[in-house]
Amino acid sequence: MPLLRLAYATQFLIALIAVFVLWSQVGGQSHLDFMAWQLKLVLGGGAAFSVVKATAAAVSGERAWNGKTLRWLGILLVLLVGCGLASYYVHLYVEPDEDSQQNDSAMHQPEIPRPVLPLRRNAQIPTVGATMRRPSGPCLGPGRPCPGGPHRRSPVDG
Repeated sequence: MPLLRLAYATQFLIALIAVFVLWSQVGGQSHLDFMAWQLKLVLGGGAAFSVVKATAAAVSGERAWNGKTLRWLGILLVLLVGCGLASYYVHLYVEPDEDSQQNDSAMHQPEIPRPVLPLRRNAQIPTVGATMRRPSGPCLGPGRPCPGGPHRRSPVDG
């Protein structure tokens, strides 16, 4: 009898691994990542336990397919459907949207604004390593009118 208990304990551990591998492959690993650990414990542990109980019922009876075996396989089926429904629930209601992930990352890593330099016609864009000097002209000083008239404002004025 102690050898049979060891075999059932080993089967439980193997069934536990098999249930979670199956669940992550069918339901999606990302859904499992957002699911509460209590739900995973109850559904995954219950499914592995029902596999062991179905095996024990098959071994203890005269025939392998008896009433107890079918009952535990039915419980296993209900638990596996529960795993699928839990994954579906997490997919619909718990998993964050892509927009909120982008907003969260924007909150943690603020974007540094680049200065906007006004470009004139025929202006040369400086290359890497070139020395930068402040451009001069009638539109670039604050409060100075642009050549196009008073309705045009300088980019520096805002």
